[in-house]
Parts: sequence; structure tokens; C-alpha cells
Amino acid sequence: MAETMDVLVTNIGQLLTMASSGPKAGKEMQTLEVIEGAVLGIKDGKVAFTGTAEEAYGLTASETIDCGGKLVTPGLVDPHTHAVFGGSREHEMALKQQGVPYLDILKQGGGILSTVEATRAASEEELVRKSSFYLDRMLSLGTTTAEVKSGYGLDVQTELKQLYVTKTLQDKHPVDLVSTFLGAHAIPKSHKDHPDVFLEEMAGMLQQVKDEKLAEYVDIFTETGVFTVEQSEKYLKKAKEYGFGLKIHADEIDPLGGTEMAAGLGAVSADHLVGSTDEGIRKMAESGTVAVLLPGTTFYLGKHTYARARKMIEEGVIVSLATDFNPGSSPTENLQLIMTIAALQLKMSPEEIWNAVTVNAAHAIGRTEQAGQLKEGRNADIVIWDAANYKYIPYHYGVNHVNTVLKNGKVVYQRREIIG
Repeated sequence: MAETMDVLVTNIGQLLTMASSGPKAGKEMQTLEVIEGAVLGIKDGKVAFTGTAEEAYGLTASETIDCGGKLVTPGLVDPHTHAVFGGSREHEMALKQQGVPYLDILKQGGGILSTVEATRAASEEELVRKSSFYLDRMLSLGTTTAEVKSGYGLDVQTELKQLYVTKTLQDKHPVDLVSTFLGAHAIPKSHKDHPDVFLEEMAGMLQQVKDEKLAEYVDIFTETGVFTVEQSEKYLKKAKEYGFGLKIHADEIDPLGGTEMAAGLGAVSADHLVGSTDEGIRKMAESGTVAVLLPGTTFYLGKHTYARARKMIEEGVIVSLATDFNPGSSPTENLQLIMTIAALQLKMSPEEIWNAVTVNAAHAIGRTEQAGQLKEGRNADIVIWDAANYKYIPYHYGVNHVNTVLKNGKVVYQRREIIG
């Protein structure tokens, strides 16, 4: 093979290409393509070759990265984050430790409503700087593609501000971002007794959001004390008429039937799902709606009941994992930590976990053809790990295993050596 690459990544211990014709559902999630002793070639920012060292014989490049037997995978994909917000909520931790339920904190003006006030007060420039810091951290932890939701405005002006911040970050930050409009994240104080009027105001934004290409998806929080299944269905149907993809925060606390409704509407994903019923799970399997599970939220809130990942996989659901990075219920950008929690609490195997944070996660945000796989012609979004095999990452928890991150074939993060 006589071909010249821009970069050759050589001496790879294990290469996970995650090659697949689409998302993996159910038992398919137990399969991985692993190439031992691999080489990966990059040309014009794209993957141009994957194979064994023997198959790569004759390949040359102007730059070589020797992995020294390390694990190499696609960049991780985080399909559920709230990375644009003002302020922080560390003062709520004491309330959580005392066992105060989240919905009670919300009633006291805390929770989402506290962040709404801080986000309204922040300038667009301040939010860009703040969110850039979080995205830098995500990148250093191996995430190269992420979804970002609005939802901390709860009024037209601030929701648009959040969406404009995400659009600015899409243009300037290495992490590829997918924008979701979550104006229906909570009921603001001004509309406490008139949630339907508030939903009409948020629906009134859909044309502008569409015209200015500020979001690809529309989401709503369907839960006790927030929006009912009936309100959510009406709102999502309107969003569908405008051509948006649909997402839903469903059955996080109480099994209201949001999962069933989302599947019936053909939503691309239903997220949280701690309280989803057997019927809801079966309907997700039938519709192809991705279950985006957020075990970090359950962990951080000190709860003991997690989403039933094993039941979902047994029923043939496409299961994904995300951080739910937000200032109140899951303040972490670390998808590696979520992988460990998924292993310990969701009882997912390493193979299932890797599919859940790459190919399936990409599908959950409409990036099936762009992210989550290392195939010829795909963007060379690559992570080199300080590990010899893929099982080690969820096993050794609470640290950053990333050695090097490449985005479009260029090194954008590299672990520093300690000098001493």
C-alpha cells in the first residue's frame, strides 16, 4: 500500500472503530469492533485508513503519533447537557444532604428558577466565556461532540440569548455542538398559575428559532409540578409542524406516560426515564426512540432507583448515556465518570457502555453520519487513552484517562507531564 497520509497514528494497542451502519439496539450493543496492534491514517482532517500494522505496510506520513500500545477510540459524544447558564448552585447541596426533595427546592425558588435569575442577569459575552470553560473541560475529558440545551431563560429574551451563545460557540469552539431549544424547562414565577399561557409564549418563538437556525431540536420537561403529558404532547406536535426534531425530559421522577407519548410522536430521544413503565420501554423499542440515560443525576441527587437499562436493552431499545451537565442536579462534565456509574448502577457491560457514549449517543442528536465512529471519510475526532484496553476506562473511576485528543486530525488537548 503506497499512500501518503498527513498523520499516522501507530502502535495502537486496541483500536475501537465503533464501525456500524447505524445505532445499536438491544443485544447488538454487546458487540464491538476491536483491532489489536492497529494503525490509523488521517488525511485532510478525515480518517483515511484503519487496520492492522501489517495492512498498513507501505503507508507514509509527514507526522507520526506513536501510541505506545494505548487504547484509541472515537471522541465521546455527550447527547444531553445544559452547558450554557449563569451562576452556580453549591448552596443547594446542604438541602440535598438533608433529604429535601428537588421539587420542594424548586417550590422555594431554588433549582432551575435560581439559575434562571443568574442567566437572565448575565451578558451574552459572560455566558460565552463561562460556557467555553466548561467545553474546554469536556474536551480534555474526551468529549468531542455534545448537545447543548437552552432552558434557563424562561422568557423570550433570555432563551434567545442562550441560543445565540450556543451558536457563537458552535463557530468558535472545537467541540461540535448540537443546539436544542428547551424553553419549556420549568414554569416561571410569572406564569405559576398559567402554564398554558407560558407554553404559548415559548411556541411563539419557534418560527424565529427555525428561521435563524438556532436549534435543531425542541425539548420539554414532562414531570409532576412542571408540564403534563397532555400539555407536552400539544407543544411537541407544534414543534414537529415547524420541522424540529423532538426530545423530552420524561419520567424522571414519576411515571406519567411521557415515554409512551414521546415514542408515539417519533421523538428522536426520551431522556432520564427513571420511572418509565414496561409499556413505555416497549414503545421506545418499537419506535426507535433513543433512551438517553443520565445516571449521574440519580447519583448526585442521592437517590437509589436508577433507570432500568437492563430491561431496556433486553427489550431492544437503543440506549445512550449522557452527563446531563447542569448546575443543580448533575454538575459534571465528565462522561468517563458516567461510564463508571453506568457499569456499577445500571449494570451495563463495557461493550454496551462504549456503544452508548459513541455511536448511539451520536444518533440521539442527529449525528449518526458525523460522530461516534472511526470510518474512512469521517472526521478524525480521536481520543488516545492512558489505558491498554477499553475495559479499563469504566473500571478505574474518578480520574481523567485521556492522554491526547484530536479534532479533525489536529491535536487539541494533550496531557501534561508532571515536572518535579
